Amino acid sequence: MTMTPRERFLETLMFGSPDRVPFAPGGPRESTLAAWHCQGLPEGTPWWPHLLGVLGIDPADIEPTQPRLNHAVDFTMIPRFEEKVLERRDGHLVVQDWKGNVCEISDAFDVTYLREAKDFVTRRWIRCPVETRADWEAMKRRYEPDAPGRFPADFADRCRRLADRDYVLTVGFPGPFWQMREWCSFEPLCMMMIEHPGWVDEMAAFWSDFVAEVLSRVLDRVTPDVVHISEDMAYKGASMISPAMVRRFCMPAWQRWSRLARAAGVPLVDVDSDGNIAELVPLWIDSGVNVCDPMEVAAGNDIVALRRVHGRRMAFRGGVDKRAMARGGAVLRAELARIEPVVRDGGYLPSCDHGVPADVSWPDFLDYSRPLAEMTGWL
Repeated sequence: MTMTPRERFLETLMFGSPDRVPFAPGGPRESTLAAWHCQGLPEGTPWWPHLLGVLGIDPADIEPTQPRLNHAVDFTMIPRFEEKVLERRDGHLVVQDWKGNVCEISDAFDVTYLREAKDFVTRRWIRCPVETRADWEAMKRRYEPDAPGRFPADFADRCRRLADRDYVLTVGFPGPFWQMREWCSFEPLCMMMIEHPGWVDEMAAFWSDFVAEVLSRVLDRVTPDVVHISEDMAYKGASMISPAMVRRFCMPAWQRWSRLARAAGVPLVDVDSDGNIAELVPLWIDSGVNVCDPMEVAAGNDIVALRRVHGRRMAFRGGVDKRAMARGGAVLRAELARIEPVVRDGGYLPSCDHGVPADVSWPDFLDYSRPLAEMTGWL
């Protein structure tokens, strides 16, 4: 029996018996897409339907039949800060983004690139919006659960329409480490954890309360398939903070949100973190998390080893080395052979381990996508 995209996704990540594993090779950023249009992808042609056509995959077999709809609930600050250019200097811009951060970026971009991950934008942080207690008191006022615009005017109707869907519905928001880093900046936050841990406790508890309140209102109306927590908190070799700090400042929120999700019938709680997450995975499992991504290989993540250690307590998304995709040939074949046992074992949706970078050419991407489609049962 052919499954819907939603059924297939859930069966895969819950170690069930999908008809096929979802085909999700990963997607390009803006610079990657521009390069692809010079390398064989026809100009003006959307890459995804063209890829399916080249591979011979019928879109009717892989795409949902219903128009996609989401809950449109906003977990971000309201109101946002004014986006503006503060200074121009030698090919760079000093800008204030919508979160109140002041940072320096190349003038090849503009401030809109800081709203979402449209491309790979390197930035130098200059100042973050919470440096003093007064800053913190002002920031808290931007996170009123009842703020106008927090919930769309048609929220109840959206939720009724979402109840019968054939696509995956995700509710996503930042975790405590991610959010506090946005408020305070990375190094100041880490120093605060040592010098002013009580203040960090306060911020973490505030964020836990805010998310729990907004999430509960969503869960009262509709049951999503995934609660997704953005929590970049690892370097190339290890967690950015100690396990003890994680237990104190992050785990209470993760556990609380996971309990809310489970009580509402949400099957998957997914944490996203770049870097080497090996020492974080056990803490996530203890917090009720059962999926993690994107499993960056260059940071030392090895899904084969992690599966051996944690068994079916953790599912994965991502995990295909983008460097192997760029090199192609025998290197790519070895990479796909490396992950194949985990694909067969279940609980794994293979994909590029981050946004597809521009050094993965369009021919490279085709050479990677075809064997991936074969491995996941589409060819």
